[in-house]
Amino acid sequence: MPKTNAPIDFTLEMKRDYTIIAPDIFPIHMELVSEVFRMYGYKLKVVHYSGKEVIDTGLKYLHNDICYPAICMLGQALYALECGDFDPRKCALIQFQTGGGCRASNYVLLLRKALAKMGMDYVPVISLSLSGLEHYSGFKINHRMLFEGLRSLLYGDMILLLKNQVLPYEKNPGETLRVKDECVRRITDEFRSGRGTSTKDMRRILRYIVKAFDAIPVVERRCKKVGIVGEIYVKYSSLGNNGLEDFLLSQGCEYMVPGVLGFFQFMFANMSIEYRYYGTTFKKAVIGKIAEKITFNWEKELIEALGPYPRFTTPNDFNQVKELASKVVDPGVKMGEGWLLPGEACELIEKGYDNIICAQPFGCLPNHIVGKGTIRRLRELYPNANIFPVDYDSGASKVNQENRIKLMLAIAEDKESKSV
Repeated sequence: MPKTNAPIDFTLEMKRDYTIIAPDIFPIHMELVSEVFRMYGYKLKVVHYSGKEVIDTGLKYLHNDICYPAICMLGQALYALECGDFDPRKCALIQFQTGGGCRASNYVLLLRKALAKMGMDYVPVISLSLSGLEHYSGFKINHRMLFEGLRSLLYGDMILLLKNQVLPYEKNPGETLRVKDECVRRITDEFRSGRGTSTKDMRRILRYIVKAFDAIPVVERRCKKVGIVGEIYVKYSSLGNNGLEDFLLSQGCEYMVPGVLGFFQFMFANMSIEYRYYGTTFKKAVIGKIAEKITFNWEKELIEALGPYPRFTTPNDFNQVKELASKVVDPGVKMGEGWLLPGEACELIEKGYDNIICAQPFGCLPNHIVGKGTIRRLRELYPNANIFPVDYDSGASKVNQENRIKLMLAIAEDKESKSV
């Protein structure tokens, strides 16, 4: 029997026959990323399990003091193997790793230990990391696949951005989500036809997405504007944040979540920051600069596609986010979400989303430092901002979380009434 810390190779034969199970980390984006994997011959399946049974599965096979995102993400993967929907002997699990000072760097080992407890230590676990932490004979990410995957995140960001701005105001209930689904189908069809990854195709698809959302009939409503920042998993995942977006919608809010591509731009920027601050290799810094430049140009295409539609709030480019972040913390603060979190909070406040929810999961020390630890400075810079940290963990009450958010909205309402 293999040791629990010994990787099982994902072979070329497995590539042909195995389903690779991935947790549902980002809304919209994961379906597009999975299509990129299929283009390269991998059968990637994103699982969307939710509810108490998923969390209980995570708690059962992991240490209950591990961070909450691990319990959610790994719980989804382990539940997929237990629930009967998949044949464990024809499956592999994939886990995304940052390779930095985050507990996510240990998720792969945690998965292998959990599989051993389940008697399923024959299931391969694939580490997907920009750092190349592990290598497999049948699983390789080449540069083309990497950048096509990143480009799919750009499409997801555009859909997410517009869906959030239209949904609270739609005239015909359900139409915004229908358009969202149609955009995802259109892009996946493009990928399957060998299109959608060139610069020319990117411009065309981004303009198609904006036009599709602009055509949705809307009505005038008075909505409170809420920005969401925090740890990358609970910021986006409805499993991790107890359906935060649906709750805000039910409270008459328009919410904004920064794009996923920004986190990867943050990682690329840190490659040169590490060279300046901590003496890593010059080669790594150059690679980071090149990747940052490429993604910056893609971001410009997104911003330009929104130009003819002034009704939509346009995000800042990443250089502006970095500049805003420097007013709050030093760029050397890069663990977890690092300087990106306060930078995104500044951007949202300046865009009019001055009610800020900082989603904080249990056990994520870096996030608490750059989240709660920067609130005083953010309030000094933006005295009228309404910033509330909300804690998420397996033992936290959803009612308490929602009551805290209701308190934030009540304070916002009180400020508005006093300013009239």
